Amino acid sequence: MRRLLKLHKNKLLIGIVIGAVGAFGGREAVEVTSRDRFCEICHVHPHATESWKLSSHYGNPSGVIVHCVDCHLPPGGVAYLYHKARLGGRDLYGKLFRDVSAIDWEERSKLEHALDYTFEAGCLKCHHDLFPPGLSERGATNHREYEKDPAAKPCLDCHLHVGHFHEGDQFGRTAKAGQEVFAEAAAVKDFADYTERVPGTDVAFEMVALPGGTFSMGSPDSEADRRPDEGPVRTVTVSPFWIARTEVTWDEYEAFYAATKSEGRSSDTAAVAGVDAVTGPTPPWGNPGQGWGRGKRPAITMSHLSATTYCDWLSRVTGKKYRLPTEAEWEYACRGGTKGVFFFDPKKTGPKPSAFYNENSDEKTHVPSDAAPNPFGLLNMAGNVCEFCLDWYDEKAYAGAAEGGTIVDPRGPKTGKEHVIRGGSFLCGLSEMRSAARDYTRHDDWVRTDPQIPKSIWWYSDSIDVGFRVVCETEGKASK
Repeated sequence: MRRLLKLHKNKLLIGIVIGAVGAFGGREAVEVTSRDRFCEICHVHPHATESWKLSSHYGNPSGVIVHCVDCHLPPGGVAYLYHKARLGGRDLYGKLFRDVSAIDWEERSKLEHALDYTFEAGCLKCHHDLFPPGLSERGATNHREYEKDPAAKPCLDCHLHVGHFHEGDQFGRTAKAGQEVFAEAAAVKDFADYTERVPGTDVAFEMVALPGGTFSMGSPDSEADRRPDEGPVRTVTVSPFWIARTEVTWDEYEAFYAATKSEGRSSDTAAVAGVDAVTGPTPPWGNPGQGWGRGKRPAITMSHLSATTYCDWLSRVTGKKYRLPTEAEWEYACRGGTKGVFFFDPKKTGPKPSAFYNENSDEKTHVPSDAAPNPFGLLNMAGNVCEFCLDWYDEKAYAGAAEGGTIVDPRGPKTGKEHVIRGGSFLCGLSEMRSAARDYTRHDDWVRTDPQIPKSIWWYSDSIDVGFRVVCETEGKASK
């Protein structure tokens, strides 16, 4: 009996030792596999570690380093182990079996994907105080909205790239290493196409010389999808002018921003009108490129004032007269000498579409070179992004035309509340790609969610599909 008790005692002791070793070993295993270096073994993203070390979660004034598991696993408990196994297994599968070069990392970095592997509880574990000293007014407003309904406005809504530096979050372009920085603007002696060079930058863009001419502006009553503000059709003559081959790109707009940006908000536009100094936009909130990439894509989300200020700045640094196109100039350029509903055949297929709209755009902007040109050699006159015009909008603007007469260089109403936009965008239907289709800005609606007081005069918080292209006047042509 005594021997039997001793045997059971030894088994119990052995069991306790094995259990203790197992528990300690299991905890040690969890700890080892939760270290940053272990995570790196299976990370197939080519820049995960580098971008983390460039982020505010690694290098910051407090000296605190936020580790992989702090964001990408919930803090502790069964949920920690479950998601560790789930996400770790997915990473391991990707490492062993997936073609990493075929992964669209820009797409995978979008909010809907990031929410699957970033945990709100991890954010709140470190960020106990949602209203710390120095929090901006906009941040306070958003945090109050978060407190009302965390599920409707997750942390990543505003802080998508805080854990990994994202090159697209740097706004305000400077010349790239090894790239030529232009000392002078393009010298233009003849009325011909030219490539403008922006002094002090490596930015250049093409301008196309249009000889001017007479055309029928607007749409006839018989045109499908016609709207009342597109008529009556009137005969219009436009004088020669230059127009940009593409919409203003982010490269171009960011050069302007870097040269003119202002730190504070202001509703005072007096400085904007100056010739010797141009006060430009305040910093945008987040990434105005929407995560699609910027560079050669058309610039968006800026206000009409920002677009006209860009033209003022460009005029000053190049010594030419740049401005937005009038509505008449825009339609003349869009038609390219055609007289039909579209300047292209919407039924014709080819390697490049003539217009990016809701059926072929994937609901995002595209680089201009992805599209086929119109008859004048201009890109994206229809689709991609809507374009600001110089004119104030009036639904009856065409009604004042004299019957049978020809109007020369019309400029639209002298005053108004909203401005004309033309061309349709990646969000629009095919009917908005018509050469005569008109639309207009909706300023109050496009800044509705901007919590700043006063609201920004530079950026639209609720418009992501409007941009602009520039025209350059020939000598002697009035600008007003």
